[in-house]
Amino acid sequence: MKRLLLFLLIFSTHIAAAQPNVLFIAIDDLNDWVGCLGGHPQTRTPNLDRFSKSGVLFTNAHCAAPQCNPSRTAVFTGLPPHRSGVYHNGQKMRDVLPDAEILPKFFSRHGYWSAGSGKLLHYFIDAASWDEYFPAKEKENPFPPTFDPPNRPISLPVGGPWQYRETDWAALDVSDEDCGGDWSVTQWIGEQLQRRHDKPFFLACGIYRPHEPWFVPKEYFKPFPLESIQPGPGYKEDDLEDLPPSGKKMGPNRYFEHIQKQGQWKKAIQAYLASIHYADAMLGRVLDALDKSPERDNTIVVLWSDHGWHLGEKQHWQKYTGWRLCTRVPLIIREPGRKSGAVCDQPVSLTDLFHTLTDLCGLPAPENISAHSLVPLLQNADAPWPHAAVTQLSVPEEYAVSTRSWRYIHYRNGDEELYDIAHDPHEWDNLAANPGHAARIAELRALAPQNPVPVPEVPVASLPDLKWHPASEPAPPSKPEGGTFDVVFINQRPKPVELMWLSPDGTTKSYGSIKPREQKRQSTRPGAVWMVRDSSQSPIGHFQVGDRSSKAVIPAR
Repeated sequence: MKRLLLFLLIFSTHIAAAQPNVLFIAIDDLNDWVGCLGGHPQTRTPNLDRFSKSGVLFTNAHCAAPQCNPSRTAVFTGLPPHRSGVYHNGQKMRDVLPDAEILPKFFSRHGYWSAGSGKLLHYFIDAASWDEYFPAKEKENPFPPTFDPPNRPISLPVGGPWQYRETDWAALDVSDEDCGGDWSVTQWIGEQLQRRHDKPFFLACGIYRPHEPWFVPKEYFKPFPLESIQPGPGYKEDDLEDLPPSGKKMGPNRYFEHIQKQGQWKKAIQAYLASIHYADAMLGRVLDALDKSPERDNTIVVLWSDHGWHLGEKQHWQKYTGWRLCTRVPLIIREPGRKSGAVCDQPVSLTDLFHTLTDLCGLPAPENISAHSLVPLLQNADAPWPHAAVTQLSVPEEYAVSTRSWRYIHYRNGDEELYDIAHDPHEWDNLAANPGHAARIAELRALAPQNPVPVPEVPVASLPDLKWHPASEPAPPSKPEGGTFDVVFINQRPKPVELMWLSPDGTTKSYGSIKPREQKRQSTRPGAVWMVRDSSQSPIGHFQVGDRSSKAVIPAR
């Protein structure tokens, strides 16, 4: 019996050693401002740069969608947005894909120990898919305690209800450890790398910076004196002149205008660079822990970012666009025993990571996931690659196509943009109107997502809640700004109520009644104020609309 147990122990240890581990590192909102991609001359990313020399650096990698939720869903399911139906951040992955098996569950089902820490999916953990998580997976909150400075906002005043409250920045007088957040995540990941495992592992690390807010210890601001700060090399003041109407609408947004008006542009660039420098230091902690790990020589390492980020290029701030600065992402893959330091400029998609990992680990790929594996390019960076990288925007009819030398953007109304990336990497010269490129455009248009699924409506229960202000709080006049979206008003009272719009001049307009315990879907805009009256026409409270579709629950009393 003892001999049998010893045999089983030796056999299981041999299997674990033969099966490669996976260290899967995501860095949030990181564009190409890293040293090895040359995105900004002032950036400081020594750890990412040294890691790029030990693996294959993909210089033409693109996200599946230029926003967190659909991009991360594509990575973890192997399904691009036009097949999954997850197109935007307002959706919840499990509303749309209740039964999808994501990467950690797949690996766990094939004998791996699957664990993670930090933001990997879009603000939830998906507890059933992981063997272990930090913080505890049952809480469905991927963030450990993080230092949050008091008296916010610190640098950027709130410009209106359209503004994301985390759009702010500051140099913090705290240590890395006291900052918490990414330090705690990388500490936990390092501890898992230091211990021995009786199974191969899939270990995922989500580094949150440089996602907003750009609050990092002041030490990381020091390499970037404010007087030295330069705009990104892709910035050009008159860069909208040759864009079609849809592009001109997509480009300028209130954030960039507001940041410039407040004299915060250089400070914001400084803070983004500091946040990248901080994220790079957190990455260095993980890489150092792996170097000291007993599993060092048997671990595949994948580093990726979910999408890029604008800091004034195309007069745009944040993400959500089809331009290269927003779709192009860092991607580095290191395979044990493979020749290091290769650079691949073939167009690849983050959606293909699932299939790539199944191939590298010798596991059967699920039949329904993306069919492209990057293994041929890991073996030979110049291998034939007949594929393009497609980035899906928020609706099925809008997308961007990236090839080795060209980029094409298509809008729902038929507007188009075409760029010769080999000669115009910042996309300053839109060639779509040039008749000489008609054949090229037709070729790229043919690569559009085929048979896209429609965008599912977000269930009312999954919409964020608007704050209810009782009648004791005076209702301010509306200050509507921006585009329209729906708010669902839900009457929990036992009697009908009347919904009133409060205009900018303080007058009211009735939009009908809502029966007891029923709901009304109403189109509105950021900054609108909606008053609720009872049957005696007495105000009982109001809602102030924020920056996104929401539900407004009228309490029973």
